Amino acid sequence: MSLEAAADAVLSRRQYESLLDAAETYREALVVRLCGEVGLRPAELAELTIGDVEQVRMDPPRYLVRVPSIGEREGRTSYLPTTVERELRRYARSNDLAAEDRIFSVTPRRLQMLVADVAKRAADLFDTPSLADVSSGDLRHYFAHRSLVDHDVNPRIVKSAGGWQSFEALEPYFPQPSDVEIVDAFDTVERPSGPDRNRSGSRSGPMVSDDSVIRLLLAASDRYALIRLDEDGYVERWNRSGASLFGYRAGEIVGTHVSTFYPDEAVEDGAPERTLATAVEESGYETEGWRVHKDGSRFRATEVISPLRNDRGRHRGYAVFVRDVSTHYEALEAIEAERDALERQIAIGRGQRALTRALLGSTDHGEVETRTCEALASSEAYEFAWIDRTTFTDRHSEWRAAAGIGPGAVDRLVPDEWVDAPTTEVDDGSLDAAPTDDATPMVNVATEVSSDLGGDRFDGTLARVSLSYGDTVYGSLSVATTRPNAFDGEERQWLETIGRQVGYAITAVRRRNLLLSDRVVELEIACRDEESFFVAASQELECRFELDSLVPVSESTQLYYLRLEGAPPADVFDRAEADPGIADYRLIETYEDGWRVEFVVEGSSPTLTLTEYGVTVVDAVFDTGTATVTGECAADADLRTILNGLRAAFPASELIGKREAERTVQTAREFREGLEDRLTDRQEAALRAAYFGGYYDWPRESTAEEVADAMGISSPTLHNHLRKGQHELLRTFFDDPAEGAVGESTR
Repeated sequence: MSLEAAADAVLSRRQYESLLDAAETYREALVVRLCGEVGLRPAELAELTIGDVEQVRMDPPRYLVRVPSIGEREGRTSYLPTTVERELRRYARSNDLAAEDRIFSVTPRRLQMLVADVAKRAADLFDTPSLADVSSGDLRHYFAHRSLVDHDVNPRIVKSAGGWQSFEALEPYFPQPSDVEIVDAFDTVERPSGPDRNRSGSRSGPMVSDDSVIRLLLAASDRYALIRLDEDGYVERWNRSGASLFGYRAGEIVGTHVSTFYPDEAVEDGAPERTLATAVEESGYETEGWRVHKDGSRFRATEVISPLRNDRGRHRGYAVFVRDVSTHYEALEAIEAERDALERQIAIGRGQRALTRALLGSTDHGEVETRTCEALASSEAYEFAWIDRTTFTDRHSEWRAAAGIGPGAVDRLVPDEWVDAPTTEVDDGSLDAAPTDDATPMVNVATEVSSDLGGDRFDGTLARVSLSYGDTVYGSLSVATTRPNAFDGEERQWLETIGRQVGYAITAVRRRNLLLSDRVVELEIACRDEESFFVAASQELECRFELDSLVPVSESTQLYYLRLEGAPPADVFDRAEADPGIADYRLIETYEDGWRVEFVVEGSSPTLTLTEYGVTVVDAVFDTGTATVTGECAADADLRTILNGLRAAFPASELIGKREAERTVQTAREFREGLEDRLTDRQEAALRAAYFGGYYDWPRESTAEEVADAMGISSPTLHNHLRKGQHELLRTFFDDPAEGAVGESTR
């Protein structure tokens, strides 16, 4: 072949890029690049390992490849472009290759066939028959031509890097110089230039074409794609960037309409055609939306569409640049979700502060309920709220308080599953009732509630929490919101806190009203419910318990001091041993006709329930299966609510009597005078001497012996006077003046 013919046979830059675009796998593209940009032979590729790559410069990074010896051909060192090095290592990582493993574990013949397959595919794909005969040798010639002519690399370096035996092999790539080129070449002899000047005398670095820059950018990530469409919107050219982003091989997608990349709803809406038309009208168009991978998965993308025109200005297609921006949207959605969560927490916090202020200003049970609903409905967290109290006698609910919603609209909103269902929580958040032994208020959540509220439609979520104090449930609070993802774990915990908070407030106002009331209502209640231990024990053992004193230990624990008659304590204690509500018991004192006993009662009991509803228990007698409890409550107390609350825990209970009475007020002077009447002179003198002598201080200022010496009596006599005087003092303080009141001790 003549030198001119050899030069004419060299691949053009466009033809080489067509070969790269026709490569369907990373391995095919890598083999083409190692032959065309590094100058390696198939036999050398078959022996190449990652360990042959060496970095020789750090900033900027530069690489060489140590080509091993093949037969009689000596090894050599060739330059490895940075982009090729990156793809080479990426291929090695994806195939889990070690440094000593061969990168292409096939024969040189198979690598030659691989190049031939890519060439034939490129010829068919781009309708260029001349590409069908391209071989690995043609790619090496392309390497030599680009190095010598386009990049002006020293021929000696090209000869060494490419492994050519003589300069004659490189001579075909040098065109015959023109007169102007001869003059320009020797012009630098007369006009010296610095080492960084090119042949024109200007400072310049290595020439890099715009096509090379674009290819470098596209190769740097699999989130970008450059697509060529014809004038009708069908894919005309497809490269590796498109394959990496969308997942289609060139043979699968070339000739397919661009609507393939759009979701079905966008195609039905005509979005692809509208986008292309806008790009032609406006000489370019940028859009954003959902696009579809080959596997059907969606991703967010931005598109820049530029119409292509020929020299005569005639429209001949489109260039489409696609960028996957899913990660940016995911980050944005995460930030928005975090913002929404913070806003929800702020709204909930404001609602709780408003609720706390409302509860502190409430003076009775009804006002607590009304202010609670108003505070929650006026906050940013909820649209409306209501509280109901359950009436257990007829098994229906009465709506006592509501805010943000009309009372008549509540029935249309409440799910059927909530009617007469206990307020408990199950793991899946459904509305099925689940029993619980935990006194903590639980939350029910009803999702996707939709109802017409008299012209206004509500579509959102409801939540309900019990209002409780100890074992007493005063009712339930329901709130509604249209916020998405409402009532998560933290919000449910907050609602449980509200349930306890409102329950405490109701109990507090009931007790406060009782303490401050001048008039009281005396109640006499009979309970025959065997859920009460003392009712059941008196029935089974035919005995009688009379309550002397009731001491609250905690919210759900009470200490009972009782007089037992009719059955030995051992029989009662045997029965108490099997009752989970009795934590402890003991015998205190034995009388001629009975016993004084102590019980620690945990959990529900009639006296505890009445106490939590604001009733002061004055007396209680448990006799042969019936408990008769006498108590006092404020004159304005809601008796129906008290009885309903008691029947909720002990259904076999009834009110057998009530009367109003003036509260007896005793002044401090009257208390002291009454105490003086109960103390003897020696008891009062002993108490005064011990108190003012520092006997009760800690550490003691005086011992019992010193106080006794001062009074002229013995120490045992002093202790006897002090014990009896302290007993009378405590008896006067704890006992009710009325005969038979709770706390009256037997002398």
